Amino acid sequence: MILFDSFLARAAIAGAGVAIAAAPLGCFVVWRRMAYFSDATAHASILGVALALTFDAPVFAGAMVVALLMALLISTLSGRGMASDTALGVAAHSALAVGLVAVSLLPDVRIDIVAYLFGDILAVGHGDIAIIWGGATIVLGLLSWRWSALLTATLGSDLAHASGVDPRREQLILTLALAIVVAVAIKVVGALLIGALLLIPAASARRFAATPEAMALIASGIGIGSAALGVWISWIFDTPTGPTIVCVAAAAFIVSSVAKRA
Repeated sequence: MILFDSFLARAAIAGAGVAIAAAPLGCFVVWRRMAYFSDATAHASILGVALALTFDAPVFAGAMVVALLMALLISTLSGRGMASDTALGVAAHSALAVGLVAVSLLPDVRIDIVAYLFGDILAVGHGDIAIIWGGATIVLGLLSWRWSALLTATLGSDLAHASGVDPRREQLILTLALAIVVAVAIKVVGALLIGALLLIPAASARRFAATPEAMALIASGIGIGSAALGVWISWIFDTPTGPTIVCVAAAAFIVSSVAKRA
């Protein structure tokens, strides 16, 4: 238990938990071109934080419920013919603005909103680690259970129907997994940077992977490495930890691009 007594060790363990869940899900974000979808869902989590504080509920639960509702709302609007980029833009900015206003109106609650926007991984405790790794386990379980069906639905709805796979059901599973990742990651990198942790490791791994499974594994390695190195660099240079983790992941993407071309 000595390992968990160091706040740097707790931060690295928490970052690894988020990365190991976000990486394989991020692969589907890349394949399905859902980058804006994940951003809108993450931004909505701020409203969930405000509601959770208002009703004295766990922040994790509030963020997950609102993120899930936002993802379902966007899917419904897109399915009814509204342009997806329009629906995502309106939903993302509106949810973030409403969430920030709601937090500012809480009467007897003082909250560091910057911590929820950009993360506060150095402040994670034993309970936070349990929630993060519990959520990561659920996400990995969902993806492992539906991996083949999710891949088939990603290739195309016609192929999915021909294979006996319901693409709407698989979309709902991805939506649920995304909401869980958003809820556990808000403490680590914040609502504004969750999309980056989903997208960048997967995009970096795509250049080297020959199979979907290999891409998920490589993305997990890049995500875990970015979290660990980002925590260490932020401690050495006294920089914000969440943005530093994303900067390390972005550097890995640049290196992978250069190495692939070379």
